[in-house]
Amino acid sequence: MASDRLFEPLRAAALSAGRVRTAVAYPLCASSLGAAVQAREAGYIEPLLVGPAARLAALMAELGLRAGSLEIVDTPDDEALAARAAAGLARDGAVGMLMKGSLHTDHFMSAVVARESGLRTGRRISHAFVMAAAAYPKLFILTDAAVNIAPTLQEKADIAQNAIDLARALGVARPKVAVLCATESVNPAMPATLDAAALSKMADRQQIRGGQIDGPLAFDNAISRQAAEQKGIVSPVAGDADILLVPDIEAGNMLYKELTWLAGAATAGLVLGTRVPVLLTSRSDAVQARVDSCAVAALYARALAAGAR
Repeated sequence: MASDRLFEPLRAAALSAGRVRTAVAYPLCASSLGAAVQAREAGYIEPLLVGPAARLAALMAELGLRAGSLEIVDTPDDEALAARAAAGLARDGAVGMLMKGSLHTDHFMSAVVARESGLRTGRRISHAFVMAAAAYPKLFILTDAAVNIAPTLQEKADIAQNAIDLARALGVARPKVAVLCATESVNPAMPATLDAAALSKMADRQQIRGGQIDGPLAFDNAISRQAAEQKGIVSPVAGDADILLVPDIEAGNMLYKELTWLAGAATAGLVLGTRVPVLLTSRSDAVQARVDSCAVAALYARALAAGAR
C-alpha cells in the first residue's frame, strides 16, 4: 500500500547500522520464530533464541532452518524462566534488544519490569505505535494504546517524553505532540483537557524536553490544518502532529484498531521507558509489521546506546 512506503527511510537507516543482537524469549511457534528469522534476513537483528534447546532445534528443523544457524540459550521448558533469562542477557549487556516469543505477555513483561532485571529507568514504561496512514503525509506515533490504562498527569508526561525520544531517534529533530481530547477547549468537567493544558505548560517550562506540545486538541485539529484553521486554532502542532498522545488505553486502542482495520494503516510498535527496546510481537501481527517493528527498535537501540556513552 502507498502508506507503507513512508517506512522506507527508516528501513534503510536501520539497515545501514547493521544487526542488533536481540534476545528472543521462548519463540516456540512458527510465527514467533519466523518473525525473528524474517527480521534477521531483512538485516535488522541478530536473534539469540532463549528457551528449551531441544524444542527450539525441533522447530527450526520443521521450518527448514539449518541446525546451528541461530544461537540458542538453553533454559528449562518454562515461559517465566525463559523470560527472566532473556531479561538477564539485556541487563548484562549481552543483547541490545528484547523480543517476545510465544509466551504470555504477562510472563514476558513481568520479567522486564522486575527489580532484579535492572531494565527499568526512572520513567513510566509505555508503548508506542509508529504508524503510516494514506491520508497523512508522514509517519506519526500513537501512544499509549497498549500498556497504561488510565495514566495520571505525571505518567502522561513520561509517556510524552518516551515518545519524543523515540521520534528523535527516528530522525524528527523537534517532534510535535498533540494531546488528544474530545474537544480543543479546556473544560473542568473533562479532566483530560486539564491534563492536556498542563502538559503543554510543562513543555514550555522544560519539564518535558525535546519537542513541542499542544493540547487539548481534538483528533481532526491534530491531523488537519484545515480543520484547525476553521476553528480558529493557532498552533505549530495542529495539523502537523508527529505524536498523538491519547487520554487513556481505551481511546488509544480503539484509535489504533480503527486506523489499521478501516484505514489500512501500516504499523510498527515497541515498549519504551526501559534500558533497551522491548518488542511485544503478536501472532496476529502482519509479517511486515513485525519486521518494521524490529527496524524501528534497532534505530531506537542505537540512540539509547549513543546516549549511554
